[in-house]
Amino acid sequence: MYEKWKEQYEKTISKFPERKKVFKTTSGYVVKPFYTPADIPDFDYEKKLGYPSIYPLTRGVQPTMYRGRFWTMRQYAGFATAEESNKRYRYLLDQGTTGLSVAFDLPTQIGYDSDDPMASGEVGKVGVAIDSLADIETLFNGIPLDKVSTSMTINATASYLLSCYIAVGEKQGVSSDKLAGTIQNDILKEYMARGTYRFPPTQSMRLITDIFSFCKDNVPLWNTISISGYHIREAGSDAVQEVAFTLADGIAYVDAAIKAGLDVDDFAGRLSFFFNCHNNFIEEVAKFRAARRMWAKIMTERFKAKKAKSTMLRFHTQTAGSTLTAQQPQNNIVRVALQTLAACIGGTQSLHTNSYDEALALPTEESVRIALRTQQIVANESGAADTIDPLAGAYMVEAMTDDIEKRAFEYIQKIDDLGGMMRAIEQGFPQREIQNSAYEYQKAIEDEDLIIVGVNKYHIDEEPPKGLLKIDSSVEVSQKAKLKNLKETRDNDAVKRALADLTAAAKTNENLMPKILNAVKTYATLGETINALKEIFGEYKENIVL
Repeated sequence: MYEKWKEQYEKTISKFPERKKVFKTTSGYVVKPFYTPADIPDFDYEKKLGYPSIYPLTRGVQPTMYRGRFWTMRQYAGFATAEESNKRYRYLLDQGTTGLSVAFDLPTQIGYDSDDPMASGEVGKVGVAIDSLADIETLFNGIPLDKVSTSMTINATASYLLSCYIAVGEKQGVSSDKLAGTIQNDILKEYMARGTYRFPPTQSMRLITDIFSFCKDNVPLWNTISISGYHIREAGSDAVQEVAFTLADGIAYVDAAIKAGLDVDDFAGRLSFFFNCHNNFIEEVAKFRAARRMWAKIMTERFKAKKAKSTMLRFHTQTAGSTLTAQQPQNNIVRVALQTLAACIGGTQSLHTNSYDEALALPTEESVRIALRTQQIVANESGAADTIDPLAGAYMVEAMTDDIEKRAFEYIQKIDDLGGMMRAIEQGFPQREIQNSAYEYQKAIEDEDLIIVGVNKYHIDEEPPKGLLKIDSSVEVSQKAKLKNLKETRDNDAVKRALADLTAAAKTNENLMPKILNAVKTYATLGETINALKEIFGEYKENIVL
């Protein structure tokens, strides 16, 4: 029968040529006209798929997945002042969000106070400005921290922001062992893809492992890191590179924690991951499944983890910001819906859906509501959440899952040969791979090998966008005024003692989290705390890769 089809196929394309000579995914996987059992030879169900929550975890990390409850619906939000962001959080919770996700402004991400000259022009622009515990108290005012799960997209300054969250919990009467949430705390991807680093890699890794150790004993419900492929993909990687570099980062963190004296099963269960969801539907579903299976193998075979929870790749997903277009922005609603469905079928544990206007500005209340409703419609109306891993066994899905796993492990082997991810980053290997992938992606758009609706095809004449959210420059003025008042009214002697204790501890092998938490409680500012560490740690200078 195959030969009969092939004859008809060749006869048809000789008269009616196909749209492309070669159909490929964004990671270069060549897509065949159709798939058969021959594309997954020697397929072993138990070895490749198995059952949800059971090794190799291809089909999901929970035995019931969404039949019990839907994924956590987070909407990433934060802008201007803590007061304004608090209003947005309350609005999102009223609209059905089941978890908060905090976006911080650039000075907060890097560790500058709002009155620092380096922060000029950036205060409150791409997230909420946080200078001290006082701002965090305002940010979560009226939001009971024992009733919500909070994710904070923070890396270089994660230790300070986590300490602020713990301190606010205490003020609400919520002990740290009742707090649930995630800090991103993934510094390696900052060196290769994003840039919000402050300290050199070795010192940054010390802070990360200090957080692992501290939370194991004091904040046991907290996910101490969100190992992030999202920004790697946004920087231009393809799907295979996203999986490979993310898991290689994960390997580096596990190695560092073990070298710091932690047992793998004491912290691995609190590791979480963060992936992008792009437009190629089948490839994205296969990517999530491959990543889950790979991490289970890595933790079992490489690190000899004994607890089942240590082998589970639990991940948050965000729809792809880089796929949003300023042209015909309403088209982005369709893109986000497609990506939402892929994340659902791929088995995500939580999801943020981008708003359609984010290629132009921070999202308005209307656009963020549509983004949230997209999740709710997929969850409640599509039927995709009613069964576990619904595309399992599809020939193309299984063939692509195997291919992504194979190629991603090849990348990890290259990184191992270079001496691990930190050495690979120092040599510029992942940076060059991402740059080359970004170039090829853009070239495909310009050559129209890849069609982006409204950008390189299907244009229309458009009016300039209206009703966009803009951050007034007065935010910086008011934030500086609040900071000035704080410094005049707090106990500055207590602040000096706490910062001196922190600097002294940085010279030793002592866990720094208790010292940072103590400084936070005296209302030492973010910038003051980071500068106290900088005296000992120094600052990282980027290695330019061409």
